[in-house]
Amino acid sequence: EVLFAMFQMTFAIITPALIIGAYVERIKFSVVLLFSSFWLLIVYCPVAYWVWGGGFLGQMGVKDFAGGIVVHTTAGVGALVIALVLGKRNSFRKNNLTPPHNPVLTMIGASMLWVGWFGFNGGSALAADLTASKAILVTHIAASLGAFSWILIEWVRFGKPSLVGMVTGMVAGLATITPASGTVGPGGALLIGLLAGFICFYATQMVKSTFEIDDSLDVFPVHGVGGILGIIMLAIVGDPNGFLGSGASGISDDGVMAQLLIQLQGVLVIGIWTLVVTYIILRVLNMFTEIRVSEEGEEEGLDVYEHNEQGYSL
Repeated sequence: EVLFAMFQMTFAIITPALIIGAYVERIKFSVVLLFSSFWLLIVYCPVAYWVWGGGFLGQMGVKDFAGGIVVHTTAGVGALVIALVLGKRNSFRKNNLTPPHNPVLTMIGASMLWVGWFGFNGGSALAADLTASKAILVTHIAASLGAFSWILIEWVRFGKPSLVGMVTGMVAGLATITPASGTVGPGGALLIGLLAGFICFYATQMVKSTFEIDDSLDVFPVHGVGGILGIIMLAIVGDPNGFLGSGASGISDDGVMAQLLIQLQGVLVIGIWTLVVTYIILRVLNMFTEIRVSEEGEEEGLDVYEHNEQGYSL
């Protein structure tokens, strides 16, 4: 019981942490602490219970092996709301965004994330058994194909594949396989990984270029869209008896379309809940404190302005 509680706490803390990527460089640190605490209690905890704790969505038949709805959909929708409420960074408005300053550190962090994801998905079997082993295998396959398909698009469109693009595609593959990792087999993981790279790439372009939403680290198009895609693909390729599907959680006895409808209902309910409650939390916080830093603070940089620290001495 203690081990299970600690395992669930890792999910609980990573979900609001994912949202942080959407609002970096323009929010007060005190608001980060308050928002993350309230969001975890009011948004995440009910959703986790509804799907995993015997709540109405789990009873309805919603399948989510390791967090496609509970973690990635909620984080993605929450990130989209807070990015819209906060508004764009000054550098985004001026079209003066800079790429990550150190791709090596980006790759190191991504490598740690990749390995850590085996614990999330494999551990969701709650046993060291064949289901856990299969979950780790399909997680690895989907991450690899997500990275590959992303850099393939970059190669064709821009003439050069990038390390940062590879990392982003990898995360898209991981987020997308998460809900289906206990249900699909290697064939399904190949398909999910390829789709994750392509769909999340174009979702990223649409959010930033078409709608001009300043989601700093693409939390919604990568985690949100990826998680929803995985929830849908679980129903389509999650037949335990087929080549594409293999695992413990299965799909509805009524067939693919019945399970797909259940999955979509789950996404809709949790998407609306997350959107509405996230917006209310932000508005309530804004009644007591400004949630965005001043232009002066944004220009100076939050490491210095908020913490009196800097990563590199100039």
